[in-house]
Amino acid sequence: MRLSRYFLPTLKETPSEARIASHRLMLRAGMIHQEAAGIYSWLPLGFKVLQNIEQIVREEQNRAGAVEMLMPTIQPAELWRESERYEAYGKEMLRITDRHKREMLYGPTNEEMLTGIFRSYCRSYKELPKLLYHIQWKFRDEVRPRFGVMRGREFLMKDAYSFDIDEAAARKSYNRMFIAYLNTFARMGLKAVPMRAETGPIGGDLSHEFIILADTGESAVYCHKDLVDMPSPGLDVDFEGDLQPLVDERTALYAATEDVHDEDAFMAVPEDKRLSARGIEVGQVFYFGTKYSKPMKATVALPGGAEQAVHMGSYGVGVSRIAGAIIEASHDENGIIWPMAIAPFKVGIINLRQGEVATDAACEEAYLALVNAGVDPLYDDSEDRAGAKFSRMDMIGLPWQLIIGPRGLKDGLVEIKERASGDRQSLPLRDALNQLQDICTVSV
Repeated sequence: MRLSRYFLPTLKETPSEARIASHRLMLRAGMIHQEAAGIYSWLPLGFKVLQNIEQIVREEQNRAGAVEMLMPTIQPAELWRESERYEAYGKEMLRITDRHKREMLYGPTNEEMLTGIFRSYCRSYKELPKLLYHIQWKFRDEVRPRFGVMRGREFLMKDAYSFDIDEAAARKSYNRMFIAYLNTFARMGLKAVPMRAETGPIGGDLSHEFIILADTGESAVYCHKDLVDMPSPGLDVDFEGDLQPLVDERTALYAATEDVHDEDAFMAVPEDKRLSARGIEVGQVFYFGTKYSKPMKATVALPGGAEQAVHMGSYGVGVSRIAGAIIEASHDENGIIWPMAIAPFKVGIINLRQGEVATDAACEEAYLALVNAGVDPLYDDSEDRAGAKFSRMDMIGLPWQLIIGPRGLKDGLVEIKERASGDRQSLPLRDALNQLQDICTVSV
């Protein structure tokens, strides 16, 4: 993409309402535009990031055996009355009355709707298990929306729902999502620690939050240090096999959010292994048995003909929230530092002398070569001064910069810069392009 044709409304000044790094940088980098408190338009740069996060989430859900569908944002109130959550959910639910006086709501989650779908079609134990998901916008009317997309009112979420014959089978579905989440966040360059958590309005008695450690985290968390550096299970994990040992390895060590923190248990952890920090939740998994299936009569027939309520779980990933979480975990004084898998563009081409024949020609050659190699570059072909171009590229955080100017070209050289480390290399254009193509086309 050529910058002259792109829509990238960067800001020089930080808006006064932005209090944390991700909010400041997303506004300054032209990723989002606030429409109302806690409600944002995702501008082209931000939307590309959102799509990259969404695709990784989708691939790992599919790898774990979940099946994608799509449910609407607006739900009938009757479903929530069946589960007895309509009144209990509180003021965070946006309630709507349509022109026919029917009570509706903007969905904050989808347990009721998918339970209703399941009971309409699944009648026998032979049709179990089922693991379904969608990626859809949600709305929760936060009393004080703040921190940009980290705690907005409208947000993009992946939510999955499992249906099983009993608790033992439901635990297997829970384990699938637990392991899938570890791989999902690892692919995004994040270290997500699973921590025992409060179930909140979703319900049930088993839940884990996946927490990114960050100084600006929304809550206190406590864990064994070894969990932070424990590697992900890996993309070759057998989801048809026994996943319990992998889950046990990651739940045997102490890890809890502040809502369920047990100080005595934490003090039993060796002193040099205790870690107390701030954390950002990027996903949560729940097992809640028959909390929804019983009142909503989502049952299946057993071999003898008796009816049994199915056991359920739900599994959420905050797709839009992750964009902010990554920035909180990966930025410096100059701007964002995107992991390769999430970056809106892999390479930024900087033309230091727009309009100079040799420089323009070299930049065009580089741009076309990268495009043809399947690498999506952002070519800064603007008339701005070099300093402004460097500052903009650092702020938007593309992993690599290819810097081309007349002085270097006289010696047959261009420069490549790694955003994360700041390391620079001078080398011939063809060698630079080969190196960038190799780096950017490695599968993540």
